[in-house]
Amino acid sequence: MDVRMFTVGMVEENCFLIRPDSGDRAIIVDPGDEPDKLIGAIEALGVTLDAILLTHTHFDHVGAVAPVARATGAPVYCPKIEVPVLADIMSFVPWEGFGPFESYDADETVEGGERLELAGFDIEVVFTPGHSPGHVTYAIEAEQALFSGDVLFQGSVGRVDLPGGDWPTLARSIATLLDRFADETTVYPGHMGITTLGRERATNPFLAELV
Repeated sequence: MDVRMFTVGMVEENCFLIRPDSGDRAIIVDPGDEPDKLIGAIEALGVTLDAILLTHTHFDHVGAVAPVARATGAPVYCPKIEVPVLADIMSFVPWEGFGPFESYDADETVEGGERLELAGFDIEVVFTPGHSPGHVTYAIEAEQALFSGDVLFQGSVGRVDLPGGDWPTLARSIATLLDRFADETTVYPGHMGITTLGRERATNPFLAELV
């Protein structure tokens, strides 16, 4: 699997462009900002974008959705209960100085439990709320890969002080990932560096009560 990480925007959000090795089809996860950079990368690779996958709809993860979708024609998969946020992004930006971002009406919805066949990958959608109410994680088990959005970070976890955040719920979501997937699984998070489940199980102070 060929994974390209782009850290974009003022909040330094990680967007991932993924394709099979040397493949001509790809998916993108959480295009948060700087659409020209992301569209340029897609064009430079010469790939057809099969889908835009959203883990959740906080503005720093969806700010470039509309222009990337318009440029590529790729359908946007959004957590079902967060569709209204994507459709009215600026109403949910909690701080001044960000945006403006263009809203978008989701093409497809996910809730957890789905299996998506996209760009040659078998992708499981895992419901992982707590950071936001509808948050999902995208698991490509054959590649031992999790695209975790803002659930789990290198040495940290997603914040729970925004509307809809809840620590006990997030803790259960993280426990689900630890129980379901091998320690060797690579975690591609929405912020900070790439890590593994095993590393976080062993060293992440926020996970001590879960291990």
